[in-house]
Amino acid sequence: MSDQTGSHGPLQGIRVLELGQLIAGPFTGSFLGYFGAEVIKVEQPGAGDPLRKWRMMDGDTSVWWASMARNKKCITANLRTEEGREIVRKLAAQSDVLIENFRPGAMEKWGLGPDDLRNDNPGLIYARVSGYGQDGPYSNRLGFASVCEGIGGFRYLNGFPDRPPARPNLSMGDTLAALHTALGIVMACVRKLSDPEHRGQVVDVAIYEAVFNLLESVVPEYDRGGEIRECSGSTLTGIVPTNTYRCSDGKDVIIGANGDSIFKRLCVAMDRQDMADNPHFADNAGRVEHEPEIDAVIAAWMHTMTSVDALKILEDAEVPCGPIYSVADMFADEHFKARGLFETVESNGKPLAIPAMIPKLSDTPGETLWPGPELGAHNDEVLGSLLGMNNEQIAALKKSGAI
Repeated sequence: MSDQTGSHGPLQGIRVLELGQLIAGPFTGSFLGYFGAEVIKVEQPGAGDPLRKWRMMDGDTSVWWASMARNKKCITANLRTEEGREIVRKLAAQSDVLIENFRPGAMEKWGLGPDDLRNDNPGLIYARVSGYGQDGPYSNRLGFASVCEGIGGFRYLNGFPDRPPARPNLSMGDTLAALHTALGIVMACVRKLSDPEHRGQVVDVAIYEAVFNLLESVVPEYDRGGEIRECSGSTLTGIVPTNTYRCSDGKDVIIGANGDSIFKRLCVAMDRQDMADNPHFADNAGRVEHEPEIDAVIAAWMHTMTSVDALKILEDAEVPCGPIYSVADMFADEHFKARGLFETVESNGKPLAIPAMIPKLSDTPGETLWPGPELGAHNDEVLGSLLGMNNEQIAALKKSGAI
């Protein structure tokens, strides 16, 4: 592994070369960099990663960039030029991991595919993120998270039966793919340590497959019983009761009382001992058969009180429950603060809160060392210290448009 590092996290000593843009590949790099890897992000000269201009802007750069590119050393290299590609080859030869999320075949076209780089660095772990994977009949399709959430099975299950499937207001597929990629990289690193030849390998992550991984029992239920799980609004098919209920103040509360003893405690809290003693409700299978009846009783009871009062009663009864938070609620919540879920960096001369990352590690925690830097901010440092270029050589690359 490399000697340089970004912090004192568990991935200290691992150098990552990040290629690609937007969310799936870059979030993989963000995750690794937060936990100690040295991440060198390569961007196209000029505009750089489009994420620099997405959503809310703070001066010339989006506030999202401060979070997504934290702890990264940002350099430029024009992959459409041989000089730019040669920079990537030389950096890859000195890296432990390469992350790319271009369309399959793009890296090979540039002479930067796994086989191209393996001769100079047989230990390189080459992580690839795409919509549909590196092979198969769909591999060349454009794979945005929204589309992959559909074909991966998530959208079919998400929403209410009387309207088109809903999407979460997030690029969930990209983030799921990034977390799978980071896990694949760490597993490849562990395997490399035990390999006598310290060989790397290719980590192939498809966004639709990362979504497919969430499907729990959907596949075996269809194969064995022909059952196609449908969307069910705010309930969970085959598990009762678990739902969202509106209180008298117009706020919603989630109740998950699907354990047998928990359901009895809920009934007692509602002053419905008759339901607690009803043999038809004693186990989940019986409650599923009587779901409309049970849900109607809970909904009517919840509507008689405010969300604050309801949560107090449910918590005292040890019934799993909780509010539905906006980001403003998170900022006001003492538990979020106690758990250190907000970190403050400086952006455009002002403090800016960005989310911390999990998991929490007792001995080697992750940390944010700096926010996303300017385009090419680390050109001189990386090209000089790693590739041994002098000022004249770097200036010539800038003049030619290679960086």
